[in-house]
Amino acid sequence: MARGVDRHKEAQVVKLRHEGEEAAASLPALLAEAERIAATVAQGVHGRRRSGVGETFWQYRHHRPEDGRAAIDWRQSARSDQLFVRQNEWEAANTIWLWRDGSASMRFASSKHVPQKADRAAVCQIAVAALLTQGGERVSVLGESAVPRTGALGLERTSRRLALGPGAMGSVEAPHISRYGRVVLASDFLDPIETWHARMSRFTAQECQGVLLRIVDPAEEDFPYSGRTRFEPAEAGDSLLFGRAEEARKTYRTRWREHGEALAELARSRGWALVTHRTDRPATSAVLALYRALAREA
Repeated sequence: MARGVDRHKEAQVVKLRHEGEEAAASLPALLAEAERIAATVAQGVHGRRRSGVGETFWQYRHHRPEDGRAAIDWRQSARSDQLFVRQNEWEAANTIWLWRDGSASMRFASSKHVPQKADRAAVCQIAVAALLTQGGERVSVLGESAVPRTGALGLERTSRRLALGPGAMGSVEAPHISRYGRVVLASDFLDPIETWHARMSRFTAQECQGVLLRIVDPAEEDFPYSGRTRFEPAEAGDSLLFGRAEEARKTYRTRWREHGEALAELARSRGWALVTHRTDRPATSAVLALYRALAREA
């Protein structure tokens, strides 16, 4: 009996080692692609001047009710009949928390011509991490215990965790994150909107803001299937057989659109940005949109 248990454990170790080796084999390619994309995006980004904590003057803007009386620059306001607030350039390095969904549905790719959603999510986030660390900001992976870091070391650690250790859903449902943090969540967001409402509430309670990176396979949006088609669940569950799949296309696309609109409304209501990216399109556009969204939030 003991020998049987030992053999089972040995087989599990071998299996896990092989899975780890296969995952690690894809890491250099993912990193190379992310670095290329980051370099391309960096050429089109002309600085990230933004307001924040610092001593370098940037601009004056009109006072808003939420700013409060203490924020008013009385010297500038005295020159006009309006109230103004002085804004300085952002000089303090912040931590941006990254998370990639590790659900089974993220391993889907409808053809050999498109990457798995998980791989594209990792590439986009690693590229953004490269841009952020170049700007002196700290990055970390949500749910990890590692200290947020910047520079080459921070990028290396973040890249490995994003590529090889996809985030557990518990990292989103019970996030351990500092108040006012910035977050990038990469997922297909296929769970019910009510579920994501509850998850986003945790971040709202911490007054965090960020970006939802929605990764979509082209077949998920277009529903190109016809004839007798069997759909297998990504995880446990019953399969679904259609005699004429094309007859379900209109209903499917309507529900897909409604789900996307609900997700966009959720992001707006929380003050977050939503970036939707199809895996059959260049990742560069998604990375640039992510980077600009983070800059606007800052």
